[in-house]
Amino acid sequence: MNKPLRRIAIFCGLLVMALLIRDNWLQYVMADELRTNKENRRVTISRYAQPRGDIIVDGKPITGSTETSSGDYKWKRTYKDGEMWAPVTGYASQAFGATQLESIEDGILTGNDDRLFFRRTLDMITGKKQKGGNVVTTLSGAAQKAAFEGLGDKKGAVAAIDPSTGAILALASTPSYDPSTFAGNSTDTDTKAWTKLQKKQNPDDPMLNRALRETYPPGSTFKAVTAAAALEHGLVEDPDAKTDSPDPWTMPDTTTELPNEGNIPCKDASLRNALKFSCNTVFGKVGSDLGKDKMLETAKKFGFNEEQFVPVRASASVFPTAMDRPQTALSSIGQFDTATTPLQMAMVASAIANDGTLMKPYMVDRLMGQNVDVVEQTEPKEMSKPLSPDNAQKLQSMMETVVDEGTGTKAQIPNVKVGGKTGTAQHGVKNELAPYAWFISYAKADDGSSPVAVAVVVEDSQAERDDISGGGLAAPIAKDVMKAVLDSK
Repeated sequence: MNKPLRRIAIFCGLLVMALLIRDNWLQYVMADELRTNKENRRVTISRYAQPRGDIIVDGKPITGSTETSSGDYKWKRTYKDGEMWAPVTGYASQAFGATQLESIEDGILTGNDDRLFFRRTLDMITGKKQKGGNVVTTLSGAAQKAAFEGLGDKKGAVAAIDPSTGAILALASTPSYDPSTFAGNSTDTDTKAWTKLQKKQNPDDPMLNRALRETYPPGSTFKAVTAAAALEHGLVEDPDAKTDSPDPWTMPDTTTELPNEGNIPCKDASLRNALKFSCNTVFGKVGSDLGKDKMLETAKKFGFNEEQFVPVRASASVFPTAMDRPQTALSSIGQFDTATTPLQMAMVASAIANDGTLMKPYMVDRLMGQNVDVVEQTEPKEMSKPLSPDNAQKLQSMMETVVDEGTGTKAQIPNVKVGGKTGTAQHGVKNELAPYAWFISYAKADDGSSPVAVAVVVEDSQAERDDISGGGLAAPIAKDVMKAVLDSK
């Protein structure tokens, strides 16, 4: 080969090599980045080129798909009882993306998940169209309906858990929204509906998932955690023995007296009566006597100060890590900087009901391919042991007294043993805002097991300020949720 031809051959060879390197770089190194780039419309077009798989509750789909008449996107998402289920499903919108289960399990729902590769390959060979898989949840339709209808037009949230497994049975948040209203990409309808739901346009923030993402002062419901700390750290062994608790009680290192709500018998009250009457003085002193470190240790075992993934992310509830002695006393009665999600307080009730073992909460039972093959099955997993079985049963007995004789009587269910704790949490500058009404509880079945634990918070209501209480507003909602679960067994 003469010299000019050799040079041309080498040059062509370099061009081919450069082309191969670039091709492999795009296909293997940049593939994920290009595939997930938000400017890549092909991804969205592909996502809506066929019906999405469904999200399932009680064996029935709560989602669907409908064929569109125009545009690049052939199918769009539909929802059944969208407002009721939005805190579980999230949304899948052609214009505004996806959230929660619709986003986290997008691969299964679209059929693009790598675990469905074999099925996709078979379908390609046989000429079948690609289909999405299904997401089977742990939710109970009856419990969710009771929670949603119980909240009604009030702002608030409900979380219910099966204590023995951690399976989430209800997850309601109000006000809510219907994801169907902006599932398409019409600027005339979908964009307008989306805009109306944004917090700037709607101060009630209906798209906020209050059950998972909002943290509230827990008020007196946190006294269940303080009681657990007192039992576990040996400060109190007999819940019926008198405590050394003066009334009034002056917080340590201060001249400030910690008040009780109303004229209630809190002087030297036993832990049982202190929980029954919700004595601030007793539980403030218990927290102060235990000290910051022991209170923090117990709170962490219940899940505080840690984000939870169910698999949707839930905000971390807060028990302060830096406190002096009076701040520790206030934190121990659910004040100061203590803040919690409804899911977290359902976890507290759940651990107590489950004889001291806290199971990791989850709401996806299994993922399925289009041919009903199980792709992934969630197995219940122990998260921690905040209480010994003996101390958990002591605390159960105390919480059952609250419902039998104390502030939680409106949660009573005939012929069912129910345990609970009320809370009325002041908030705002100088506590001028309407308090939050809380109730945490569990119910026992005939065999002594506890199939449901519930946390309810009512953020505001039409009730007069003096009529707002956990026992009056939140307990009846918890009762209906517990009854719905018991009746379905």
